[in-house]
Amino acid sequence: MKVLVVLTYYRPHTSGLTIYAERLAKAMSEGGHQVTILTSQFDRQLPREEKLEGVRIVRAPVLFRISKGVIMPTFGWLATKLVLSHDVIHLHLPQLDAAGVALRGRLFKKPTVITYHCDLQMPKGLLSWIANQGVNLMNYFAALFSHKIVAYTQDYAEHSKLLKQFSEKIELINPPVVLPEISLDEKNEFLKENNPEGKEPVIGMAARFATEKGVEVLLGAIERLVSKYPTLQAWFAGPYGNILGEEEYFLRLMQRIQVLEQSGNWKFLGLLNPRQMVAFYQSIDMLVLPSLNSTESFGLVQIEAMMNGKPSIASNLPGVRQPVKRHKMGEIIPIGDADELARAIDKITRNPGDYRVIKEELFSTYSPDSIAKSYEALFCRISVDLKSK
Repeated sequence: MKVLVVLTYYRPHTSGLTIYAERLAKAMSEGGHQVTILTSQFDRQLPREEKLEGVRIVRAPVLFRISKGVIMPTFGWLATKLVLSHDVIHLHLPQLDAAGVALRGRLFKKPTVITYHCDLQMPKGLLSWIANQGVNLMNYFAALFSHKIVAYTQDYAEHSKLLKQFSEKIELINPPVVLPEISLDEKNEFLKENNPEGKEPVIGMAARFATEKGVEVLLGAIERLVSKYPTLQAWFAGPYGNILGEEEYFLRLMQRIQVLEQSGNWKFLGLLNPRQMVAFYQSIDMLVLPSLNSTESFGLVQIEAMMNGKPSIASNLPGVRQPVKRHKMGEIIPIGDADELARAIDKITRNPGDYRVIKEELFSTYSPDSIAKSYEALFCRISVDLKSK
């Protein structure tokens, strides 16, 4: 099967969406399918075309940006060419260009599936608002033209503004999660570098430094807890400086962060590779996901932490609360409530033995190979339906 995957940003850009797409693409390639990624050349240093780990990547040049959106004049021509030469189309939303690709899938009778990762909410500003409305409109038409829409959870599907309008098209497929195994020496080396004195508790957050992630909620919780836990460590794993569209947000919080950095209670770890991420999970006492809105729909990092035996504290958002609810491995807090986050951190610190999960079940539930097979079955089902019409 020749699979065309379309999304705005792909590796080396890092987000939950790109990680999902990369894991699934690699799993489908390893399963014997030919996978092509059509994406943006968001960095001019990136090659227009390359092959990585069996996956072909085609990048459309970017003429200019509107907030986080990109304008690519040659995208339509590339999309037409690639849709015609592939068997099935897989779109990752939100995405401004998805509607045109989904329409091509319909016109050329190619099974077309959307994975809907989250609703879009751009940073404040007139241009961002216009871009947001444009993407939402294109998402609607993409959903209209597609044959099926994959959601992570029924919880999110029932609350999403877009997905509620297309309930008859919804298919539920778990996200793919896979982590490398590391040695004890690798973990110890990570601890030696980042926590040589063994300070605790260690609270981890793994995300981009972005408005919707609720970094200020974690800051507020840490500020409330340092008197009770003077050696508390908050580790932020992920890109945090010069994030497109988030510069003002970063500067607004930096004064508070610098106070905690100086007292030794906050540490930026930067962007970690997969092996370092495993060491990160194994070195923390808990993960927090204090997200603020529906731009977060699940939080793959929660499953990754749980696979390493660490509980998660998540906002009471549709979808985001599901990993904790499903696996009874953490706490759920009201959205944006630093006091409740502080209480949840304190509760887990005092009762770590209350949070246990059967790791083998997690690995089988979220295995990229099994997720790839679910997508393959869905594509085959659509193909049979199309041929019978």
